[in-house]
Amino acid sequence: MIITDDKTIHDILKASRNIAVVGLSPKPHRDSFMVAHYMQEQGYRIIPVRPKAKEILGEIVYPDLIHIPGPIDIVNVFRAPDKIIPVAEEAIKVKPKVFWMQLGIENNDAAHLLADAGVMVVMNRCLKIEHMKMQGKYIGTSI
Repeated sequence: MIITDDKTIHDILKASRNIAVVGLSPKPHRDSFMVAHYMQEQGYRIIPVRPKAKEILGEIVYPDLIHIPGPIDIVNVFRAPDKIIPVAEEAIKVKPKVFWMQLGIENNDAAHLLADAGVMVVMNRCLKIEHMKMQGKYIGTSI
């Protein structure tokens, strides 16, 4: 199912705790770091996914989704649209509740592949902005 309405997105955020962030940068000025750091501050467990890194935001980094122990509620992806299909195929194997493509990222082929496998999909939305909107704290356009 491809999710586009705010209510369902907010329900997802309320029901989720574990967020695997694919492409999480260790650099504090990068969007992926800022979004993950914010979500961590809001009480979510951030699970960094980045080959070759060891620790980001005080969390153990995994090389891919397959190596993450335990459940994943949301796979939050910071990858170019043309790099999404392999991440989607990997996500299907670990069965997250939601596959979330960040603001500016859309891949309809991946979305249909995931939806057919029973994974909810959010595209072209910022996790941080959506959380701030849910909390009534979003007043601008930047993350």
